[in-house]
Order: sequence, then C-alpha cells, then structure tokens
Amino acid sequence: MRLRNVKNARELVEKNRYVIKKPWELKGKYMLSDKVFPKNQPIHLEIGMGKGNFIIDMALKHPDINFIGIERYESVLVRALEKLEDKDIPNLRFMCIDAITLDDIFDSEIDCIYLNFSDPWPKKRHAKRRLTSHIFLPIYDKIFRNECLIIQKTDNVGLFESSIVSLSTYGYVIEDISLDLASTDKENSLTEYEAKFMSQGIKINYLVARKK
Repeated sequence: MRLRNVKNARELVEKNRYVIKKPWELKGKYMLSDKVFPKNQPIHLEIGMGKGNFIIDMALKHPDINFIGIERYESVLVRALEKLEDKDIPNLRFMCIDAITLDDIFDSEIDCIYLNFSDPWPKKRHAKRRLTSHIFLPIYDKIFRNECLIIQKTDNVGLFESSIVSLSTYGYVIEDISLDLASTDKENSLTEYEAKFMSQGIKINYLVARKK
C-alpha cells in the first residue's frame, strides 16, 4: 500500500481530543477512571487500525468496553479522525505508535487484541515482522491483564497459516476459526479492506485464540 501524505498530519493528530499524547507516561494508569477514559472498563486494542472503520463501529456497538486503536502513520490516522468530527464516543481513543513499543506503554491492562488485515510480510526473511511472530507474542504477554485473547482477520492464507502455527506453538488454543467469515452468523464490524474484499468475493479468514 502506498501512503498518501496528508498536509499538516502531525499537527492534526497532536491536537485531536481522541488521540493520547505521550502514551508512555500513562503506563499502568489506563484502567484508572478519568486518566484516559471516563469509565473503568475492559480495554480492547486494535493494532494497525488503518482508517478506523472497525474500531469506531465496535466502540459504538459496545459502550461497556474501552477501545484503543494504534496506527503507525499519522497520514492514515488522520483519515480516522476525520470520521469523528461530529461524533462523541467517550470509550474510544487512538495512539500513533509502532506496535513494537507496546510494552513501554501498557502494563497488564489489555483484555483483547484485534489484528485485522495486518501486513503479511510474505518473504521468509521478514517473517519476524508479522504481528503473530515470536517477536510480538512475548510483548503481548506483558500488556494483557489476565488471559491473552487475540482475534485475527485476514485475506492472506499464508499469514493465516503462519499465525495458527505461531500461536499454537506459543501456547494459545484456537477457540474459533473460519475460512469464510461472511458465511457465518458472527457479529462482524468491517474494516475498509474487508468491505472491499467481500465486494470482490474474496474470502476472509478468522480466528479467536486464547492463552491462560
């Protein structure tokens, strides 16, 4: 995907009320009322939220859960912020960070991680960059509050197969799996990519993995 630069993206991100500035300074405080969210509720995290369709919809559907979306690129995050100009969603926040730094930001505070259409990094030499690789799974251990719960959606069969092996090897149990999510009756908030893929008849792979 080629990113389009957005003029003044950094400034727009830094001044937006939905964006957590200096998130590392709040480590260990995300579950405290009034520090980040108005209510002390379970926190769900989407890594690589793109333009925000999924996490915005989830936050609206589930006011009893606090949602944080992280995106590495400010020019992408701006597109999500544009969708919130006329909305007030108190259980939604964003961060502009790299996922490799997650354990510098959270300390046993996350209840669920969503990995939606992550970069598949198909070349073998890049496998460690996948968000379900042996590099990232130990980081997630440090940020989960109790059990480790990962929900993944992807159109990439190679990434999906790699994730099943990696998660299972690391001690996760695959509790639910589908090779065609659209054919199930599961509640599903769509990402931008997902809506496009489904319109083209591309099947979406889905799994729920848990580690105690």
